[in-house]
Amino acid sequence: MTELIDPFGRKVEYLRLSVTDRCDFRCFYCIPKGFKDFTDSENRLSLEEFVRLIRLFSELGVDKIRITGGEPLVRPDITQLIARLSELPGISDLSMSTNASQLEAHAANLKQAGIGRINVSLDSLQPDRFHSITQGNLEQVIAGLLAAREAGIHPIKINMVVMRDQNLDEVGDMVDFCIEHGFTLRFIETMPVGAAGQNAKESYVSLDEVRTILSRRFEFEPCKMKGAGPAKYLRVKGERLKIGFITPMSQHFCDSCNRVRLSCEGTLYLCLGQQDKLEMRPLLRQGLSDLELKAEIRNAIQRKPEKHEFNTSPDQVVRVMSMTGG
Repeated sequence: MTELIDPFGRKVEYLRLSVTDRCDFRCFYCIPKGFKDFTDSENRLSLEEFVRLIRLFSELGVDKIRITGGEPLVRPDITQLIARLSELPGISDLSMSTNASQLEAHAANLKQAGIGRINVSLDSLQPDRFHSITQGNLEQVIAGLLAAREAGIHPIKINMVVMRDQNLDEVGDMVDFCIEHGFTLRFIETMPVGAAGQNAKESYVSLDEVRTILSRRFEFEPCKMKGAGPAKYLRVKGERLKIGFITPMSQHFCDSCNRVRLSCEGTLYLCLGQQDKLEMRPLLRQGLSDLELKAEIRNAIQRKPEKHEFNTSPDQVVRVMSMTGG
């Protein structure tokens, strides 16, 4: 097996696969208000094209796949796609990021198809505030979370993007919620990705401040959590709850980056905070062989940058976050 090693010695073994850029929510920090420039159906990869590319990545040493969007559950063939990916011999970890709005109806089938764990975006426990942030229905999300737990999906990780003027006052309540339901919790700093991310810059909160707030109510101890992502975890003392802190802005984790992103239209993004990319859809449809496609992937990995530039060049990434994938 040929491993994917970037110029800085990092082994790329984790792919975040966006199966659609469409979403049934409109989180203000993700999709700009009024945005309608979604990918046309003929420009999205087919199920067979996705399976072929993931097979090639697995043969190059990628063994961890996270299904993202947009919202992956709006794709009609999502369960079939997951089942096909789970059959690939090199994939050891198949997970999903979702807003959980449609999870209640899909949870049992996702588990059967091969999803081992999920991340769910949940920025508020107050229905009106949740709707203001997402234009979605909190009751549907809670029902989806409970259905996933009932289906045996574990762990279930709650992702909360912390924003000063939106939900900073709820971080303690979210800890209590996750303790009650047996979920893992992860706090995330806002990132200036695209116009929507730029508009959310004023809401930025360093997670050092979040830890300070939580330490007034909870006592923490170090712990580890299985996963391929960048979160650093603490455990609430006396509880099973693990809390992850994802700090792309205040304490970037680029030196250990092991991931790339593949969009629904077949664009391989080498870094969330950079513009360099490889357009793979034309190569697929031009009839390149497996060996030729692998060579293109290996060459692209050699352009993977050392780090993002969110702090020094915060406005250079103009693409919408839902186009890149979570």
